[in-house]
Amino acid sequence: MTHATQPALFIPHGGGPCFFMDDPRGIWRGMETYLQSIAATLPSRPRAILVVSGHWETEGFAFTGAERPALVYDYYNFPPHTYELRYDAPGDPALAARAAALLRDAGLPATIDAERGLDHGVFIPLKVAFPDAAIPVVEMSVDLSLDPALHLAAGHALAPLRDEGVLIVGSGMSFHNMRGYGDQRFTAPSDAFDAWLTKAVEADAATRAAELNRWEDAPAARASHPREEHLIPLMVAAGTSDAPGQSDYREHVLETAISGFRFN
Repeated sequence: MTHATQPALFIPHGGGPCFFMDDPRGIWRGMETYLQSIAATLPSRPRAILVVSGHWETEGFAFTGAERPALVYDYYNFPPHTYELRYDAPGDPALAARAAALLRDAGLPATIDAERGLDHGVFIPLKVAFPDAAIPVVEMSVDLSLDPALHLAAGHALAPLRDEGVLIVGSGMSFHNMRGYGDQRFTAPSDAFDAWLTKAVEADAATRAAELNRWEDAPAARASHPREEHLIPLMVAAGTSDAPGQSDYREHVLETAISGFRFN
């Protein structure tokens, strides 16, 4: 069976279960609308979705291997109903095995975790983007090193999956400083980092890789990411493509610039 080549995405997953709570100020409405729009922009319905989450860190890379992955409610002090949310998408053990093999063939460490469930960096945005929960989902961890080059290499190794109908999604936040959200003093720094990041993503593949490898030298880099686990999934998505990326979404959320990107 042939499949349409899927893009790779880097998406913001919001704050905890934000899309499933009262939002009278409409803080998350724009991001929710973007996530809801994703399915219609794809060349076809993906046969599976591989999500790299900034909320799962392991030594080497790991993939969820359960037939029916549970959910990991790894957010705290939210309303009780948010711990009853369901996203009963099937897993895809064969995809997990294929992805792990691709990494190992590239000399990268990879394991399969048959017990691990889907954390909120996966099930929250997917519940918005693909609410029927019918597409098989595999979660991929980030390596504890948070090394950009390693994650770019992982993306490059996983690129064949796109031609097999697999949508690869990096799930994180382009700005992730908990002290900065809602603080107008972080608007200008977040804008500066976002402008740099967008320019890097939109460059040719070689330039993009060089720039992302030294992201810490970008304007307001550490003000935007005191720790970079929410940025690193972008490296995997970027590594899957030899073409310039493009900005897919941008707005100010809680006084800070937030972006999403697409790699065709």
